[in-house]
Amino acid sequence: MDLPEGLAWIRGSAVGRAWLATLPTLLAECTERWSLRLGPPFRYAYASLAVPADLPDGTAAVLKLQFPTEDSQHEAHALAHWDGDGAVRLLAHDPDRHALLLERCRPGTPLYELPMDRALDAAIDVLPRLWRPAGAPFTPLAEEAAGWLDRIPRSWERTGRPYERRLLDAACALLVDLASSQGEQVLVNQDLHAGNVLAADREPWLVIDPKPLSGEREFSVVPLVRGQELGHSPAAVRHRLDRLSAELVLDAERVRGWTIGHTMAWSIDGDVVFPHQIETVRWLLDGE
Repeated sequence: MDLPEGLAWIRGSAVGRAWLATLPTLLAECTERWSLRLGPPFRYAYASLAVPADLPDGTAAVLKLQFPTEDSQHEAHALAHWDGDGAVRLLAHDPDRHALLLERCRPGTPLYELPMDRALDAAIDVLPRLWRPAGAPFTPLAEEAAGWLDRIPRSWERTGRPYERRLLDAACALLVDLASSQGEQVLVNQDLHAGNVLAADREPWLVIDPKPLSGEREFSVVPLVRGQELGHSPAAVRHRLDRLSAELVLDAERVRGWTIGHTMAWSIDGDVVFPHQIETVRWLLDGE
């Protein structure tokens, strides 16, 4: 099978190689179960295989086979919870195969292809519709933050202390304070960056690929604030933070704090350090 390059990292573990070996069987079983006609895989992929699919009635769909991870385990629940309001519709779900059949976005243009302020206009329209009250089965943001607090210092030590200690200390202090003082718990998505919002025909823009949590609204804009897709500079990061906070009536200091904590937690993956994430933390801490 011609796999997208973004899935190459999965070959680095025995579990990953075993999953890759099952993909032809999973594709065949899902194709038969839902009577699909499949196209070649989408090339942009990192944690799942996504394949355009046509249903017998002509409906354009996407078959998504997830590499099983904690982050993705409640994607189907989140999409069902939103029921197509601001996000792609979940057409079918096979939890045993970690297979989702999803509405296909056409033309599928990612939000980051717009100028920053037009992209923010779209996000400001979509986000409030995603803030639905949420509890089980979604992981609480406070619980997830506890995991980041454990991971951040261990990752920092393991990778040879790749940034100054003050960033680590500040991020951890903010996470402790924010996690224990949240507002109303709603469904939030910790991976809602400008590559995971696509142009569609049913609505102008639809969210895909959620990594859902239950937490306060201020956390939901963090991926858009810190993401490189809409520009990576102190001015761009600050503009996104200020505009999203003001127009969505969010506490800007809490947005800033969550962005620092979450960006620090995602600044190291295994033994790989992401310098742009560390830059963003510095800019937000130092007020640049």
